[in-house]
Order: sequence, then C-alpha cells, then structure tokens
Amino acid sequence: MTATMTPERSGTEAGDRDSFGRLVHAEWTKFRTVRGWVIAVAIAAALTAGVGLYAASGPQSGCQPAGPQGPIGPPAPCRPSNPVGPGGEAVSDSYYFVHQALHGNGSITARVTSLTGRSSPPGGGIAPGPNPEQNFTSGIQPWAKAGIIVTASTRQGSAYAAMMVTGGHGVRMQYNYAGDTPGLPGAVSAASPRWLRLVRAGETLTGYDSADGTHWIKVGTVTLAGLPATVQAGPFVTSPAWIRGQDSGLTVATAVFDHVSMPGPQRGVGWRGVSIGAQAPEASSLPGRFRAAGGTFTVTGSGDIAPAGPGPTNIGMPADDGFVGAFAGLIVVIVVGAMFITAEYRRGLIRTTLAAAPARGRVLAAKAVVIGSVTFVAGVIGAAPVIPVGASLLRSHGNYVFPMSALTEVRLVAGIAALLALTAVLALAAGTILRRAAGAITAVIAVSVVTYFFSVPLAVLPASAANWLLRVTPAAGFAIQQYIPAYPQVNNVYTPEHGYFPLPPWAGLGVLCLWAAAALCLATVLLRRRDA
Repeated sequence: MTATMTPERSGTEAGDRDSFGRLVHAEWTKFRTVRGWVIAVAIAAALTAGVGLYAASGPQSGCQPAGPQGPIGPPAPCRPSNPVGPGGEAVSDSYYFVHQALHGNGSITARVTSLTGRSSPPGGGIAPGPNPEQNFTSGIQPWAKAGIIVTASTRQGSAYAAMMVTGGHGVRMQYNYAGDTPGLPGAVSAASPRWLRLVRAGETLTGYDSADGTHWIKVGTVTLAGLPATVQAGPFVTSPAWIRGQDSGLTVATAVFDHVSMPGPQRGVGWRGVSIGAQAPEASSLPGRFRAAGGTFTVTGSGDIAPAGPGPTNIGMPADDGFVGAFAGLIVVIVVGAMFITAEYRRGLIRTTLAAAPARGRVLAAKAVVIGSVTFVAGVIGAAPVIPVGASLLRSHGNYVFPMSALTEVRLVAGIAALLALTAVLALAAGTILRRAAGAITAVIAVSVVTYFFSVPLAVLPASAANWLLRVTPAAGFAIQQYIPAYPQVNNVYTPEHGYFPLPPWAGLGVLCLWAAAALCLATVLLRRRDA
C-alpha cells in the first residue's frame, strides 16, 4: 500500500503566511477600535492640508520691486514670472546677442580673445546718469559667458545650443538651459584665445573648440526637437549676479570676438544687436551693447542663460512651500506611532498580545505594517490638495510659483506620505525600545522635526553643520520635498536655508528608511530578549 504525503515544510510555510496575515488583521482591529488613534490620524491629514494651505494663503514674497532705478527708467513694479524653457522649467534668459539668420544647415565659427568683467558693490546697483557702472569694480564673475549661440528665436525660453568661454570654468557647451558639457580648460586671453564652432545638421547641433583654429576637438552633440528651418546665430555675452552669503550684486562682462564666420553675412555687415530679456524681471537692467570694427566685435552684456530657482537673486515661491503643514501632521503621527506599542506596555496588555502570538518579531512587523499603511494613506489625503490649491493661492497674491510636471507632483505627494509613514514606524520602534511614550516621542521629534527646524527655517546652525545633520539624521527625509534641482553651472546659494538639501530627494528619504529599519531591527532584538 502506497501513501502520498504532503511535505510538512510547505504546510508550515502556508500556515506562517496565514499567521502573519492574521497578526496584521489583529493589529488593524486594535488600531481602528481605539477611537483616539483614528481621530489623531485624521487630524494629521487635516493638519497636513490645512496648515499648508493657510501658509500659502498669506502674501508671502508678494509683488516685490525688480531692482533699483536705472538709466533706462524706473524698475518694473512686480516680478510676475520667469520664462519657461523647452523642458517646462523656469529659466533665466537675459543676454546681449549679435545675430544673423541662419537658413537650413550650416555652421558658425568665432575666436574669443578677451573676457573681462565688472561688479557692483554689495547692495549696490546701477547708478543714475550717463555712467551706470561708475561704482563698479573690475573682476570677472566665474560664470560670466561669452561665445556663439544658435537659438530657435530671440524669444525668451527658446531652444538653443551655445559654445562659450567662461570667467572661471573654461570652455563649455551649454544647451536648453540645463545641459552643460565641459571643453578646454583655462582662461581666455589674447595670448591664449579660444576658437569656438557650432555645426547644424537638421535638429542636431555639434560643438567644437580649438586653441589654434586648426586642431578642433568635439565637445558635444545635442538634438533640439522642433528646431525651425531658420534660426538665429551669432556672438553673445552675459554675466550673472555675484553672491556671497546674504550679499549679492550686479555684474557685467565684455568680450572681444574676431574671425566670426557663418554662411550669408559679410564681415561686419548685417549684424543686429539685441538685449534679450532686457525688460524681464531676471535681467540686471544693465544696458548691453556691441561695436564692430575691422571684423572685430566687442560685445558687452549682463544677465544669465540658465535654469532659475529659489535663491537670493530670484524672487519666486516653490510650490512645495505649502508642505509646511506636514510638520504638524508629522508630530501627530509620531505620537500615534509611539503609543501604538507603549499603550500596551502601560496597561499590561503586551503580555496578552505576546501570549497569543509568541513570534514577537512578527508581532512587531505586523504593527509596523499597520501604522505605516494608515499614516501613508493619511499623508496622501493630506498632501494631495496642497500643491494645486496652494500654488493657486500663492499666485492670487502676486507670487511667481516655479512650475513642476505632473510626475513631479505625484512624487512629492507620495514622498510626503512616505515621510509620515516611515517616521511613524520609527516612533513605533522607539516606543518598543524605550517602553515609554514620552521618551520615544521626545527622541523622535528631536532627531527629525527639531533637527530640521534648526537647520532650515530657523537657520541658526552654520551651513556646514546643517548640511551634515541633513545627511545623517532622520531629518534627511525632508529632502523628498525638493523639486528644483541644484545645478552646478548656476551661480546660486545651495543651502538648506534657500530650500536646497545636501542629498537628492530619494537619497534623503532612503536615509530615513535606514533609520526606521535599523530601529525596527534593534526593537525586535530587545523585544525577543526582554520580559514582557
């Protein structure tokens, strides 16, 4: 007689799965039957939305002056918007452009023999009268730019590719505001000129540089989708504001070009000069100019061609500013997460729980699943209206709000929800380790909320200390709310005070995840070793 037997291991595994599911259901039942916890989580969602929208409903930066009065007349009274680049990002787009039409395929070549600059004093600007730069001092801004550009049009935000020399970063090929590729290093001078070339073939532009005009090196190739058949090409100069700490000022650059060649125009004939963005909010209001003599162009310009973002030289509000309400919600979920375990210790119910489910690690894991899931859902509900409604409120008070894509908006909402969920799990683990609600709540608030506030809104810590804390503490998770990147080729102050975190969004959230996982592992070990 032959008997068929089911392996015991498979049955055990199935039973284990069922057992954990029952544990999760049991912990969920505990949670939803305690009315105070359910109400608290609902309050967390309401605070995340309500406080954030209340903060966005205030005047914020409002309609601020664009700059001091200059020789071209009084400043525009408001800073309503930035141009939008081909990728949908806010951009700065102001420079002096000496241009001709380039029909179809072709190339433009130029040699740069000089790049010099001047800067205004701290807090100063252009002076009234015929010499607006009379208070300026000599000195080139490291990201001053002079070179050749091919652009879809002279409209701000147009697709472009440019080969340029810079004040302190050598030759660069830059395109569509965010793209940047290095070329030959070193500063430009009459003794050490730089030859630049851009070649167009359809929608593809290829940049070259050379030290002698004979031996050319390919720097990069870029495809500009939708580039029209006729584009504008020629030399340009621009120079962004200088920034040191809280001080900033205007700068201007002058470059000398010769051996400028492209199909069509004769030497020094038919070129037109235009100040792109001269009346735009992000422009410096410094007048640009050019002079052509004997095939040599001397071009002066100010401003920048680059992505725009929050900082001392830009007026605008990130749409994620409304997430200030998440801090209020975070404190509530920390309290609920800690009490989800400490309440059982205080009432002696933990013995009953562990007697019914001797696998203590699985009990704690079930609690983590429940508290994490509940707070994640509450976070989504609370964060979802903040960006669209908050941005509308900010704009209604005359603020410019930096744009974001729909995918970024989804990432921000899911990220804020994950921030709440992971912090709640961290509080659960802290409650298991300390067995006291007060101690666990205080510890988690200290390493997350308090650390963030001292590093960012209050900015009482040195930037180096704040950056360090926002890399290694659970407060690193707040990086998930940043949606405007820090561009190395953009002159700005990239500090937490100005909304830039030292870690990328998902890396910062990953640090918080590691803290929650490590604390949960330690809590599991202690729960197994200690008496209930």
